[in-house]
Amino acid sequence: MPLSNISPLLTTLLLLTTTTTIIVAATTTVNLCFKEAPKFYNSPTCLFADDICSDNAVHVAMTLDAAYLRGSMAAILSVLQHSSCPENIRFHFVASASAHTDNIQLMISTSFPYLRFRVYRFDDSAVLGLISTSIRSALDCPLNYARNYLADLLPSCVKKAVYLDSDLVLVDDIAKLAETPFGDERERKVLAAPEYCNANFTSYFTPTFWSNPSLSVTFADRHACYFNTGVMVIDLARWRDGDYTTKIVEWMELQKRMRIYELGSLPPFLLVFAGKIAPVDHRWNQHGLGGDNFEGLCRDLHPGPVSLLHWSGKGKPWVRLDGNRACPLDTLWAPYDLLQTPNFLES
Repeated sequence: MPLSNISPLLTTLLLLTTTTTIIVAATTTVNLCFKEAPKFYNSPTCLFADDICSDNAVHVAMTLDAAYLRGSMAAILSVLQHSSCPENIRFHFVASASAHTDNIQLMISTSFPYLRFRVYRFDDSAVLGLISTSIRSALDCPLNYARNYLADLLPSCVKKAVYLDSDLVLVDDIAKLAETPFGDERERKVLAAPEYCNANFTSYFTPTFWSNPSLSVTFADRHACYFNTGVMVIDLARWRDGDYTTKIVEWMELQKRMRIYELGSLPPFLLVFAGKIAPVDHRWNQHGLGGDNFEGLCRDLHPGPVSLLHWSGKGKPWVRLDGNRACPLDTLWAPYDLLQTPNFLES
């Protein structure tokens, strides 16, 4: 979808959003107040997905964290609004076992009364001993590593899922992304994502890694490029068969013994999958809109069409909007924001 078509969609959303309010205590001391979203219906051409194991279901996996709940709600709304078969979407939310999951479920079910979803509890202790400090503390949150365990958490009948971060919105039908081909049976891939081969791939690993022949050989005969793990299509069945969770954990264990990378949960994915993923058009991850990991400065879109806007990086649109220091592209996120303001409640 060309960027020129986004504004009318956002205008329509403003007219559709209802004014029912819920108040839910998150895992912080601040109460979050959200509006009820409208119900979205399947188009006449949709073959209805009657249960979670249906072949017609589109599975979307996300993590839920108190600091990003506002972003998650906006992401959910954007997925539903732009889907041609929204009633076929099954959401799988992963939350920390230490979080108040009852509150999370209440928040989602009240703001999205017709949403089909499950909440899974992720045991932080599974990764606490494997996390190495990175350049930004937010990247060290155990829940960032839950995507490593989706194949174990989700029901075995779920063969494929689209994983989405919470700091993004879609402006296109997610079914198109979910239908990304993984290749033929002989060379079938486990993961699909947009690749960015112009990025400096070597910078994601330390000199210790590159100077050790037994480690750097990992990328021999692989045209390894950077990809962003905030938007991925995952063949969960093939992941389970290949025990890819163990492969990622092994790299994390090595990282604890000798520092071979710097940036959070991304490098283990690069080590296992870079150069071995199915391609996805860049329109499905217009990433980096949150700026760099240090200052979070404003950034422009990459050239080309847009199906998904992703505020990866330090700057989040809701934080910048609240602080009256919004970047130009943050206005594209704002209409999906379901947060209710105190002024509205008082009126």
